[in-house]
Amino acid sequence: MREILSDIDHWRSQNKRVAIARVVDIEGSGPRDPGAAMAVNQDGEVSGSVSGGCVEGAVVAEALEILASDSAGRLVKFGYSDDEAFAVGLTCGGVVHLFIQPLNW
Repeated sequence: MREILSDIDHWRSQNKRVAIARVVDIEGSGPRDPGAAMAVNQDGEVSGSVSGGCVEGAVVAEALEILASDSAGRLVKFGYSDDEAFAVGLTCGGVVHLFIQPLNW
C-alpha cells in the first residue's frame, strides 16, 4: 500500500476520484499475497499491482465501473476456472479475491 500513496496524494491534489483494489484472500496459488493493492483514478491511470499484471486490465475495468456508479465497493474474484481470468492470463491455478472500493476524501 505504501508504494501507491504518492500517486494517490498526487491524484487527490488534482481532485480526481480514485478506487482502491486490495487482495483480501487467495485460494491455492496466487500471484500476489493478501494486502497487495492497486489504485485506479477516474482517467484509468494505475498505481500498484494486485496480480503482477495477469488480471490488472479486468481490475481497472471493475474499478472504473465502481467509480462511475458511485458504488460503495464490491468483492470480486478471478480464478483459473473463471473464463475471463483465464482469458487475461491468470493461469497460476488459484483464485484471487479482491475488494474494490472508492476512496472518499
